[in-house]
Amino acid sequence: QVQLVESGGGLVQAGGSLRLSCAASGLTFSSYNMAWFRQAPGKEREFVAAISRGDPTIHYADAVKGRFTISRDNAKNTVYLQMNSLKPDDTAVYYCAVDRSWVVRRSAPSYDYWGQGTQVTVSS
Repeated sequence: QVQLVESGGGLVQAGGSLRLSCAASGLTFSSYNMAWFRQAPGKEREFVAAISRGDPTIHYADAVKGRFTISRDNAKNTVYLQMNSLKPDDTAVYYCAVDRSWVVRRSAPSYDYWGQGTQVTVSS
């Protein structure tokens, strides 16, 4: 079955950086769009970034544009999220997700598989 395992979360001071990884198994990784979402306490899960299959197109939420970078390594079945200039508002559990559709989507219910999440905490 499909498994997604996130890693790289932790506690960092404002202005710092973290790199999240999501290792996928049980699927032909290169054939799927991948995305990162996040969910803060008491808030809905929100889109962060997505990268398409093939010659990738990339999408970012306005809140992270210019600070976060999504990338993928199809040889390693892994998607990454490089997070720079972190702010306390970035504190959340970060999830990676798989979408089998042909278009990149920003809606969480559109995604088919999810990881367990990794906690990111940014202190002020």
